[in-house]
Order: sequence, then structure tokens, then C-alpha cells
Amino acid sequence: MQQPAADYATWKAGYDHHGASRKEHGAIRDQVLQSADDPNNLLVLIEFGSMADAQAFASAPSLKQAMSAAGVIGAPDISFRERTDEVIY
Repeated sequence: MQQPAADYATWKAGYDHHGASRKEHGAIRDQVLQSADDPNNLLVLIEFGSMADAQAFASAPSLKQAMSAAGVIGAPDISFRERTDEVIY
């Protein structure tokens, strides 16, 4: 999910607070990446146990509430992907 935030520190506190909900929806791991040009432009990668878990999390009312409270600007770009390959160097 790609999302611009008003302020990274505020967003991060809200993101951390919402962590229990991610786990309840089957999240396995996540990564937060900041744009090199704008630290408030974020890419969040969350891996779930199943596609159904990911879709349920994305449609949960608590997610929209958490994003609003954390200062997400506008609608986030949420997309679903399945891993087809992985190489660890």
C-alpha cells in the first residue's frame, strides 16, 4: 500500500498502535519504506497468511480509522500481490 502522510512520526505511532489488528488479520511480517525524496511518502508491504486475510484486513473499518488518525493524506493505493519468486543475497 502506498500512502502519503502528513508527518512520518505521527504516522509511525499510529501504525505501531494498529499492529495488533494486523496480527489478528493474519499478518506475518511487514516493511515500511520511505521515499528518498520525501520521508512522508510511504510504501507499506504487509505479508499475510492468505489472500483472504489480506483482503479482510484491507476492508476492515479499523484500518480506515487508523489511517485517518495517523494523518494519511487522501486515499491510499492498496493492491494485492502474490509472491512468485524470491532470492535472498
